[in-house]
Amino acid sequence: MSKSDELIIYKIKKIENILTERKKIDKLSKYNSGRKKHKKQILFHKCKKKNRWVFGGNRSGKTECGAVECVYLARGIHPYRKNKKDTFGWVVSLSREVQRDVAQTKILHYLNPLWIDDITMVSGKKDSPKHGIIDQIRVKNIFGGISVIGFKSCDQGREKFQGASLDFVWFDEEPPKDVYDECRMRVFDKNGDIFGTMTPLKGLTFVHDEIYLNKNNDPEVWCEFMEWGDNPFLNKKEIEKLSLVLSDDSLQSRKYGKFSASSGLVYPEFDENIHVIEPFKIPSEWQDKISIDPGLNNPLSAHWYAVDYDGVVYVVFEHFLAGKDVEYHANEIKKISDAIGWKKDSFGRVGALIDSAANQRTLSSVKSVSELFFEHGIAVNPKVNKDMFSGIQRVKEYLKIRDGRAKIYIFNNCVNLIRELKTYRWAEGDNPKKYDDHALDELRYYLMDRPNYIDTKREKTAIEIDKERLIKKLKNARRRKT
Repeated sequence: MSKSDELIIYKIKKIENILTERKKIDKLSKYNSGRKKHKKQILFHKCKKKNRWVFGGNRSGKTECGAVECVYLARGIHPYRKNKKDTFGWVVSLSREVQRDVAQTKILHYLNPLWIDDITMVSGKKDSPKHGIIDQIRVKNIFGGISVIGFKSCDQGREKFQGASLDFVWFDEEPPKDVYDECRMRVFDKNGDIFGTMTPLKGLTFVHDEIYLNKNNDPEVWCEFMEWGDNPFLNKKEIEKLSLVLSDDSLQSRKYGKFSASSGLVYPEFDENIHVIEPFKIPSEWQDKISIDPGLNNPLSAHWYAVDYDGVVYVVFEHFLAGKDVEYHANEIKKISDAIGWKKDSFGRVGALIDSAANQRTLSSVKSVSELFFEHGIAVNPKVNKDMFSGIQRVKEYLKIRDGRAKIYIFNNCVNLIRELKTYRWAEGDNPKKYDDHALDELRYYLMDRPNYIDTKREKTAIEIDKERLIKKLKNARRRKT
């Protein structure tokens, strides 16, 4: 072998050694890249919404995806988004100490030291940043510039969050409302992103209302629950051990990432990940009835219900509006029915169930609400079973999951029914709170009008198996879109 060949082999080996050493410190390349993958972390990164949140139990993997998202954006290497040059973002923790022990540690874990241009410290030495408190990390962006990851803590107060124009903000755990609102203003100029990862331990706070319930119907809001079972890297024996020592309430938040005040819910059986599905074309023979709760000053709620050959109910469309008269609502119901090809009787009328209170005449009219609807082309049937407790039990039976299947599914365009199912709570005296329940009332009327469902153990039919496959396909399609 000639000396020139030996030199070439020596240089190749040297390059291989350098690449091996770099791979050892490049933890980001190993993130969700092996045989085991955390599917919900990937779902979070793929989502294109501007306000994304993961509600996760302790050790569910939620903080990992928040830290990786920051590194992706700072480096300009996000695998699912259009990357930017020289980004500026904040990591917001509850306190400086929590920052050092959690978010800062995770960022440094995934940030290859070769990518760091400089570090500014609040305290400690920048040659040992993990032992101190970082103010900013300057990151080499692959487009040739420098990105900045800044660190903030909620205990600094809202004033410390003013002034900057940001590409992203990551909330590691739930911030105070004023800090959240201020940070939203910081990303406004650059059309930037807000994302949060948290264990919901504070009860039904503004995050519950604005993010989980999405009470403002913001199309840019997205959330996902992450539990211990979703983390493929968590030891199953450890999960069992932790589950035994936690109370039921603690399990809800610390294992499943659920909001801790869920014990007062009327319908804890409702699971948005299971019961809410992407709309699909309903066969005409599945069409059943419309059900109406006729609030006029309060919202009028109407939903279109279909039933398949196995008796599974699908809520396929909704009309929900306050402050309009019967004529307006009747015309809207007819428009929607025409648009989705809903069946009519031989006289061209649309059939519907309606609250029996609609038979009463008001002071402002010589005719009842039922009569007015009938005159405007809606053939309403006011003979409904209004027994509240029987109706609630019937709804629970349909929501109950048996062998991974429910007896009712709701199209995701029925946003008001979904919201009410998530918020309906018991009051004192074992009665539900009579508030924000218009869609739930007519859901009860409809289900009470159906034959009682009797649960029997049996083999799945070919139709049921095929239907499960289609529902799973629809759910996967919805996740890919987000």
